[in-house]
Amino acid sequence: MRHRLLALLLMLPITAAAQQPTPNPDSVVVASGQGVVFAAPDRAWITISAETRASSPREAQRLNAQAMRPVQDKLKAAGIADEAIRTMGYDVQYEWDFVNGKRVGRGYVARNTIDVRIDAVDRVGEYLEIAAGSGATALGGVRFDLKDRAKHEREALRLAVVDARAKAEAAAAGAGRTVERIIRIEEQGVVASPMPVRVMRESLQAAAADVAPPISVGQAEIRAHATVTAVIK
Repeated sequence: MRHRLLALLLMLPITAAAQQPTPNPDSVVVASGQGVVFAAPDRAWITISAETRASSPREAQRLNAQAMRPVQDKLKAAGIADEAIRTMGYDVQYEWDFVNGKRVGRGYVARNTIDVRIDAVDRVGEYLEIAAGSGATALGGVRFDLKDRAKHEREALRLAVVDARAKAEAAAAGAGRTVERIIRIEEQGVVASPMPVRVMRESLQAAAADVAPPISVGQAEIRAHATVTAVIK
C-alpha cells in the first residue's frame, strides 16, 4: 500500500503539468497563409522508344536490340550515366489488321521503352537529337523537376506560416489586441505546378535532321498552405 501511495504522489505533478488551460474562444484567432517559391528546374527525363516488326518474335526482338543498343550507347558516350537509364516497358505482340471484315496478321512487333534522366537541362535538346538519330522511333514527353525539391517545399511552407502569422497579427490589431503566442500550426499541403513539355512529331523529324529541337525549361512553382491558431491578448 505504501509503494502504491508513493507512486500516486509521484504521478501528481506530471498530471498537473500536462493539464494546460484551454484558451478562451474569444481570445483565439485562426488565420491561413500561403507561401510560393519559384525555382528553375535542374533535372529532366525523356522517354525514348524503339519499335520493330518481323514475321517471328525472335526476329522482332533481334531487330529491336539492334535499334535500341546504339541509342543507349551514344547517350552514355555523350555523358548519360548507366544508372540514369531504366527500362520502362518491353513487350512483343502479334498484330492484326481487318481487311474486308477479315482479320489479317501483320506479324510480330517488339517495343522497348526507356526513361532517361538528364541532370544538365541545357542539353535536353542535344540528347533528343542523339536518340532520334541513333535508331529511336518515338520520343515521349520531356518532364522537368528539381533535384532538391524537398528544400524548396520547406521554404514554401516556412513562407506560408510567416504569412499566416502576419494575418493573425493583422486581425488582432484590427480588434485592438496583439498576438501573445502561437498554439497550433497546421500544414494544409504543398503543391508543385506540373512542368511537362510535349515533344511533337515535328520535333522528332527535326532531331532526325540533325537540328536539336528547342526546349523551354521555364520555372517551377511550389505553393504551400498553412493555418495558425494564436492566442491574443
